[in-house]
Parts: sequence; structure tokens; C-alpha cells
Amino acid sequence: MSLDSESSPSSSRDWFFPSPSFIHSTSHPSQSPNYPRRWTTIPRHSRPCPPDWKPSKTSTFRSVSSSDSAPYGDRKYSRLRHRVDFTRRSEKSPKQEEDGAVLEQKRDVSNAGSGGKQNVLSDNTASGEMGIWIAGQRVKVRWQMAFSIAILITAFGSLVHKNFSLHNRLIELQDQISNLNIRLQACNLLDFVDTDTMLQESDHLSSKGLKILALIVSLVLLSLPIFIFKYIDYVSKLRSSENSSEKVSLNKQLEYWVDVFLSVHPYAKPVALLVATLMLICLGGLALFGVTHDSLADCLWLSWTFVADSGNHANSEGIGPRLVSVSISFGGMLIFAMMLGLVSDAISEKFDSLRKGRSEVVEQNHTLILGWSDKLGSLLNQLAIANASLGGGIVVVMAERDKEEMELDIAKMEFDFRGTSVICRSGSPLILADLKKVSVSKARSIIVLAEDGNADQSDARALRTVLSLTGVKEGLRGHIVVELSDLDNEVLVKLVGGELVETVVAHDVIGRLMIQCARQPGLAQIWEDILGFENCEFYIKRWPQLDGMQFEDVLISFPDAIPCGVKVASHGGKVILNPDDSYVLQEGDEVLVIAEDDDTYAPATLPMVWRGNLPGDFIVPKSTEKILLCGWRRDIEDMIMVLDAFLAPGSELWMFNEVLENEREKKLSDGGLDLTRLVNITLVNREGNAVIRRHLESLPLESFDSILILADESVEDSAIQADSRSLATLLLIRDIQAKRLPYREAMVTRGHRGSFSQGSWIGEMQQASDRSVIISEILDPRTKNLLSASKISDYVLSNELVSMALAMVAEDRQINDVLEELFAEEGNELHIRYADLYLHEGEELSFYEIILRARQRREIVIGYRLANAERAVINPPAKGDRRTWSVKDVFVVITEKE
Repeated sequence: MSLDSESSPSSSRDWFFPSPSFIHSTSHPSQSPNYPRRWTTIPRHSRPCPPDWKPSKTSTFRSVSSSDSAPYGDRKYSRLRHRVDFTRRSEKSPKQEEDGAVLEQKRDVSNAGSGGKQNVLSDNTASGEMGIWIAGQRVKVRWQMAFSIAILITAFGSLVHKNFSLHNRLIELQDQISNLNIRLQACNLLDFVDTDTMLQESDHLSSKGLKILALIVSLVLLSLPIFIFKYIDYVSKLRSSENSSEKVSLNKQLEYWVDVFLSVHPYAKPVALLVATLMLICLGGLALFGVTHDSLADCLWLSWTFVADSGNHANSEGIGPRLVSVSISFGGMLIFAMMLGLVSDAISEKFDSLRKGRSEVVEQNHTLILGWSDKLGSLLNQLAIANASLGGGIVVVMAERDKEEMELDIAKMEFDFRGTSVICRSGSPLILADLKKVSVSKARSIIVLAEDGNADQSDARALRTVLSLTGVKEGLRGHIVVELSDLDNEVLVKLVGGELVETVVAHDVIGRLMIQCARQPGLAQIWEDILGFENCEFYIKRWPQLDGMQFEDVLISFPDAIPCGVKVASHGGKVILNPDDSYVLQEGDEVLVIAEDDDTYAPATLPMVWRGNLPGDFIVPKSTEKILLCGWRRDIEDMIMVLDAFLAPGSELWMFNEVLENEREKKLSDGGLDLTRLVNITLVNREGNAVIRRHLESLPLESFDSILILADESVEDSAIQADSRSLATLLLIRDIQAKRLPYREAMVTRGHRGSFSQGSWIGEMQQASDRSVIISEILDPRTKNLLSASKISDYVLSNELVSMALAMVAEDRQINDVLEELFAEEGNELHIRYADLYLHEGEELSFYEIILRARQRREIVIGYRLANAERAVINPPAKGDRRTWSVKDVFVVITEKE
């Protein structure tokens, strides 16, 4: 085939490849006779052949006849000419040939038109092979793109390497020239050589190359992310088209990885910002180095100034420097905006953490309260009073509430904290991380408050909290005080907590306390004085100087305290209330006293006290009583059992509430009460609403010895609602009693009752209060002010008394044994005794002498209440001073239960 018959584009022109020696030539061709001539591409009809050119024998050149080449040159070049041309590979690759054959076969099969089974199989095979061919083409495109990128990167790297090599070679040549000039000057062969000019010219040439390289590098680095993103997007689209079931593309995966990196690593955002800043400085420095005459170090510093302060680029001159400086300044503004956002977010997050109580408490020997309830205010008040002698303390409260709400509620509490700091944190006591946040392992004591609501759920949560506390790896330094709602759950909590746990069963304690106060008017005020830290409380301390002394002598050894028990070391530290007089204190024994504070008492010299004799050794006989219970409590079956043990045979217990009579027996039996085992009392059931007057008028209110108004189970979750209901019931009962009393009897028995006139409504109710004792269960401390002013009823401030007990046990866990015995059905309890049991009318005795006389009845006198006084005096001062007593006075004693 002739050359002219080819229809390829390369057939219209010839290509001449210069010798490699052309590339390395550095001088003019006229200066070297052996320098080969350079050939350029010229049109075919005007391009002469070199005289020394010979035809190539390789297969890549093709020859033509002389007739074809004659028009192109002179006669001497009439011989056969050879031209250089690229050969095209007309042959296809084996894979392409195979694919073409497959496609051709598929066309043939489809054109055949037969509907047989063979045609169907051929069609299926063709479609499968077609998919394989398409996938192969896509993979081929991928590899071609990757190969192209690799070639570009390799070429760019080789170019950079070669440029730096040439630059280093130029520096070496400059050094050699300098050395040669110095030698010529030394030999007087060169008078003057402008070395600086030569060096400047060479530096200029070298720096120009570096600046061009710097511009290229900066442009490549700036465009590289674009190519990467385009490639990622292309691969993502290719994946989605290849596999329709794949829902996650590559760009989404990359976004997810970036999100995870920024979320998991706490310092990921600052590090990313730092890397972006360094990259901007480096790219800006390279770009400035390419468009200015400054050195690379100066350009990098200038780039940093543009990033740090966008106004520094105002002095730039020239289009190139200004364009680069504006770009750097714009990037610097973005960097500064991101940095400002990160700093602002960090500060906001920190303040938000502080505001929401997420920061860690770094304290030691603090009191930790877990939970939130209506008792918290009274508990904080008692702890503040207890820490007042130490100059204040630290109380940490953690509950599942917002920190700001807790601090606002605590700020509304109207009492003096006396230097005690209250720190609130938001968290769950069931999470170990939250417990560690409040330094639970370093706390002196931990108080777990019961939640308002269902008793079983509250106790179950308390049990889980104890489990979490026992799981602290660092261990607990202090003990755990748990408030429970049901006595039946106490065993389980102690089983889980072991020796670390002290329990206070609030509901049962209040129920028994109300029974004691109903049978002994005035006892509620005495319990307030003993349980709280405002007056006198229990303390246990060892006094070595008392070893070997009998307990009878110990009783009169403390001028400022009243001993009432001994902690026996030989019995494992068991506290014995009201021991025998003959008990001798051993080494290690500690004395339980009632004192104003732990540093206000100490044993003194044993005084001389005349013991004397009792007026008469007699026992007060029990008489039948008639008691009314208004309301329904979840532990009412326990109160019934306690009353059955205390009351005389033949007593009556009336139950007046809204629970249907046919359901009461079932509720009592479910609570563990066997009605057939009641010995001393008879139950009388009445159904009605205690705040409706006509329902109350159906009861013989004037005939009851004691009336107990309970916080009803239906409203006990709301302290204000429960107190309002109790107060309404109290006023209705007193008004009905006052109207049923005969007028003459009222005039005879009416005495001076404070500032109220004898004919007033309050005065009549006060007179009616002398006929029967009414005990009201009060939840809110603010309600007691109304009852105290009216003096128409005694009350039991249940929440405050429980808070006092929790505070005492938190300060000293040994006191819990004392309180449990005083509130239990067996053992010792507080009693109010008339003075005629210990003295005669007008007899002059000291308080020490009364203590010794009471010991003849196995009782410990801890205080007294005069006939004309409103409050009892516990742990009176000047116990050795003699005074005249009246038989109408009463004494407060600790004695065994009758």
C-alpha cells in the first residue's frame, strides 16, 4: 500500500526526532564545528533531507518509491526516501477481540429470530457478558485515571527533584567561580573582577527558577483538593451505578469518618484548625516567594502576619503580591472566624457545664446528700447547725434536677447556713460516673433520701443506690444513711450494704412517735429538742478518768451533761441505755450523754449528793382508753399493733377514713395484721370524709381520750395539701367539741389561756383541748406556726423530725442504735412523769438528788417542765442548786417500756 493511500491524520506530515545530543547543547552552533544541526518540522514539500541521513531498517519506518518522492527534492535525492512516522496499532487487544466476537455472536443470535430454548439461553448469556464487559470498561477507566494521576505525580516529583539538583549545582559553580577569582587576584592576573555582579546575576537566575517552582507548587497544592473531591464524587457515582443495593457512597463514608474523628477526639477541632493555619501560612509563603523578591523565610513570616492581621496587606505593591496577600488575608479571616467560634463554643460549653452542675467536686470530709425531697430544707438546716461549732462545713447535694433550680429552691429557704456551703450537682446516684463527680469516696457521710410517691418504688431506688455506692472501686470513707419508707425493706437494704449502711424508717418512726405523743401530751416538743442540734442532743465519747467507776456515780459526774447509757467495748461496741447502777466502766467503754454540744461538757469532781427516799413506791395503773384515728396511712397496721401493746385491755380504737369498710380488713391483712391476735383493743370502723362537718358530727368526738389526725395516704405526696387537710380537720373537731361541752363545765374549768378572751371562739377550742389530746401530723414546717399560736392542738412535725434523725445519724452513726431502741416496741423509751412520784409538795431538792431518787425506779431523769411553763428544760444547768418543787411539775425520764 502506498503512503498517499493512507487516510490517517499522521500521513499528512512527517516528524523528525532530534538527537539526544541536541538537548545537552549549551553553546551556539557556530562555535562548535561538530555541533549537529537542529531539525525542525517543516512541510513535506519544502523540507530537504539531510545529506548524511540514512534510511532506518527498523520496522517502525516505511519506504516509498522514488517516483513518489521525486517532487520533494533535487535529482541527487532521487533515490528512495524514508520518512519517520508513528505506526498505529491496528490490531486490537485479545480482550477487545474477544468482546467483539461476543457482541457479534449476540447480534447473530438475536437476528436469528428463533424462539427455541437455545435462543433464550443465548440471550441470557449475552446480557450477562454485556454486564461483565461494562464493568470491565468501568474498571479500566478507573485504572487509567489512577495511572494518569500517578504519572502526573511522578512527573511533578521528578521536575521538583531536577530543579533542586540544578539549583544545588549552580551554587557549587558559583563557589568555584569565587575561588578561581580569588586565585587570579592573588596571581595578579586579574586586576578587577566584578564578583558581586556575577553572584547577583547567578542568584537572580537561581531564585527566579525557585520562585517559578514555588508558584507551581502552591498552585498544585491548591488545586489538589479539587481533584481529590472530584475523584471521590466520581467514585461515589460509579459505585452507586454499579451496585444499586449499596446505599452508602464514598463521600458519605468520608463525612462519617470525619464526624467520628471530630466527635471522639476532644482536641480534634483545635488540631484541625492548627493544621489549616499552618497550611495557609506555608502556601501563602510559597506564593509570596514566587511573586516577590524576598527570601522564603521572610515570605513565611509575612504570610503569618497576613493571617494574624488582615490589615497588614495594605502596603503590598504590584498585582501579584496584592492578589496573593488579599487571598492570604481572606483565608486568615476565615481562620480567625473558626478560631473565634471554637473558643466561644469552648467557653459556652464550660459555663454550660458549670451551670448544669457537670463539673467535678474536689472536696474531702463533706456530707453528700443523694436525692431531693421535702425533707431537704430541714436536713440542711440541721447540718448547718451541727457544723456551726466548726466554723461551717461542706454539704454536696446531687439530684436528678437542674442545678439552677436546686440552687434557687435552696436560696428560698429561710434559715442561716452559719458558714456551711451547699454545692449542688445534677446527676443520678445510680451512675458511678456521677457518683465519682461528687467525690463520693472522700465523703464523711452519705445520706440517701427517699423519694416522694410510692413506698416500694422509693425503697427499690434506695436499694439500687446502695448497690451503686458499694460498687465504687476506691471504696467509701464514710457511712451510708438510708431513709426508707417501709420497715419490711430494711432487712434487704442492710443485707446489701452490710456494715456501711444505717437505716432510718421514716414512716414507721413517725407513726410510733405519734402514738407516744398521743398518750403523753407534750412529748413531741421534747423529741424536737433532743433530735435537733439547736438544743441538746446525744453524744458518745470516751473518758479514761471514769474507768472503774459505777454508773450511779457517773450520773452525777457531769455538771453540763446527763449520762444515759454506756457503749460497752467488751460487747462489740453495743450501746446499752439505762444500765444498772452497779455497772462498772471498763477500759475502752464510752459514755452516752445528752449535752448541748460535743465540746461543752467534761466530767468533774464527784459531788456529795443526798439520795433520799421516794414518797411511795407505786405503779400507775393502766386505764382503758378510747382513741380515734382520722385518715389512712400505709403503715396503719403497725400503729394498730403498737397501740394493742401499749393500751389497757378493753380499749377502743375508732378508725375514720374514706376507705370502704369491706376493703379495710383485706388491706390490713395484706399489711401483715392478724385481727384475731388483737388482745387489748377493739376496732370500730367508720366511713367518711374528715373535712366534711356532717361526717365528723356523726362521731362521739367529745368522748375520745386521744385523736390522731394522720396525713392521709391520698395526699401525702403534697405537703401543703396534706397540711391543709389536717388543719381543716383539726378546726372542725375542736369546734364540734366546744359546742358539745356544757356551758357551766366550760366556765368552771376555763382558765387563763394566753391572750384570747374567755368568750372567743379560739378560747372555747382551747378549753375543749383540755378534755382530749389531739395530735396532728404536719409535713410543712411553716404550718407549725399556726398551731403553735392557737395552742389548740399538739403536733408532730414528721418531715422535720425525720430530717433531724438523719442529720444525727449522719454526724455519728452510733446514735442510730439509740434512736432505734427509743422508737422500738421493746426496750427503753421517753416518758413524762408527774413530780409526786419523786418528791413531796414544796420539797426543796437539787436536780442531782432527783436523778438519784429516780434511779430507785430504774429511770434516768433528763429534764423537767414546771407547772406554769410552756416548754420543758432538757439537761438543765446548775444541777447542784436546790430549789422548791411542786407536785404539778413533770419530769422527762428514760425508762423501760411498760
